[in-house]
Amino acid sequence: MRPNHLTTARLLTGVAAAGAFAAGTQGWALAGAAILIASLLLDRADGVLARLSGQTSRAGHLYDLFADGASNAAVFIGIGVGLAGIFPAGWGLALGLIAGVAVAAAEGLVLYLDATSLQKSSDLGGRWGIDPDDAMFMVPLGMALGWGKGILLAAALGAPLAVMVLAAVLVWRSRQQRVAESDG
Repeated sequence: MRPNHLTTARLLTGVAAAGAFAAGTQGWALAGAAILIASLLLDRADGVLARLSGQTSRAGHLYDLFADGASNAAVFIGIGVGLAGIFPAGWGLALGLIAGVAVAAAEGLVLYLDATSLQKSSDLGGRWGIDPDDAMFMVPLGMALGWGKGILLAAALGAPLAVMVLAAVLVWRSRQQRVAESDG
């Protein structure tokens, strides 16, 4: 078993969770929650396996970031599809798309930051040892408890905010780098 096998399993289970959430019933929401928990644990396991086995690679890291972004985006779009009937005039789908596109954009910015010398994605972790990805563990909990509407609203507001923060970090780091290069 190689780390990229776990990353692929993470991607497939993330998409499967999105499909379960898209069904729009409480039974499928519970199934989606269980599948998403497995997917999120696989996301942790691929990096651990890579580090413990000495199989870390740039390509594997980029694949992991891509799989995270695609899986998380799909999950929010799936939730939006599943909750489309709860919101008026198609707003469920719109909110799912907003959250999904913003999550994908945030991951794209992380990939860009990581690909440049501006900042490593591993340095973007939260305080107290809590990674921003840990917030995704709230999604299966909320969906299992029937809080899908609140989860979707929070993601549709929070994910674009995260994109703005990451974009600001990108601009700030870029300016710092240009100043440092012009000084030295």
